[in-house]
Amino acid sequence: MTTASFRKLALSLSGVVEHAHMGHPDFRIGGKIFATLGYPRAGWAALVLTPYDQDVLVKMHPRAFIPVTGKWGEQGATNIVLRYATAATVSSALNAAYETRVARSSQRRSRIPAGGRPKARRAT
Repeated sequence: MTTASFRKLALSLSGVVEHAHMGHPDFRIGGKIFATLGYPRAGWAALVLTPYDQDVLVKMHPRAFIPVTGKWGEQGATNIVLRYATAATVSSALNAAYETRVARSSQRRSRIPAGGRPKARRAT
């Protein structure tokens, strides 16, 4: 898997746009990042997965998928060493990250009452 192949797969998903964050190309749906290229170094990528999806990928492909260290990793953030990953596996992982981000965004929106966010109350 190359960075160009990763980019092509990410951009093939519906509604995805490429931006940059902290000097790295990233891929977003609805303004939210679900994948990043070049993090933590060239030839790597990162995805926002569920902890379950992360666990499955790490167990099945331990050379290619590595949890990000710290709290982000505990929440599902996962690095990919692209040279050890196949296009099919990365495509599946990108789809999972995409769906995870879409689901999290819709959960946040569903908690907002009709008419928008509630206004702050004045102390009396």
